[in-house]
Amino acid sequence: MRNAVFVASALAAALSVALVASAQAQETERCYGVAKAGQNDCKAGSHDCKGQSEVDADPDSFVLLPVGTCKKIEGASLQPQG
Repeated sequence: MRNAVFVASALAAALSVALVASAQAQETERCYGVAKAGQNDCKAGSHDCKGQSEVDADPDSFVLLPVGTCKKIEGASLQPQG
């Protein structure tokens, strides 16, 4: 009985690690014009760092999203618009 619990726990842990690794390996793309103020991932016209966007939907600020997601968001762009 104890061995069965140990094996089940080990299997659950291995599956968890595999799922996390899979999620982290997902490809991303820059999506401009959708970040909330202070929530950008990097670079905008007047700043170079994460979290420094001062307005919502800054057309020069981007967030990293899974590939294919940006084109589904109204007002979003794969290129800076400012």
